[in-house]
Amino acid sequence: MTLHVCFIGMGSNLGESCDQLRQAMAELGALPGTRLLACSSLYRSAPVGYLDQPDFVNAVAKIETRLTPQALLAALLHVEQHYGRERAFVNAPRTLDLDVLLYDDLQLHEHGLTIPHPQMHRRAFVLLPLLDIAPDCVIPGIGSARRAMQDCQDQVLEKLGN
Repeated sequence: MTLHVCFIGMGSNLGESCDQLRQAMAELGALPGTRLLACSSLYRSAPVGYLDQPDFVNAVAKIETRLTPQALLAALLHVEQHYGRERAFVNAPRTLDLDVLLYDDLQLHEHGLTIPHPQMHRRAFVLLPLLDIAPDCVIPGIGSARRAMQDCQDQVLEKLGN
């Protein structure tokens, strides 16, 4: 069975966000047929969309998996539920948010799953942690992640460490 390299965007702004992200990173490596390859530093960022909520802590994890994109998404949703994720409304505060950012060089758009993640190239809180662990990353259909980050220079992030 083929191994796929994937990048997972992670965020939290409820509870002990830093601890929850670190624990979730370990859980990614425990998914069936999956191995955790790298984790970015943690970054604090202001909320996007719905602004009346706490700042987020974000990170990106690099994994190797045998899971299909759909099975990976289902596994990520299960991990989110384990952390008490509720989807009250779009951009609501959350205990844990896990997104499939990249899956090899796949471009996919189906109900509930778009790869690459449709907004990743516009969000410094995704791009900067991604560049921590994949400095030469290319986003299929978009181009260099480093170039996309140049367009996000006005978005302020605070590096919190590992």
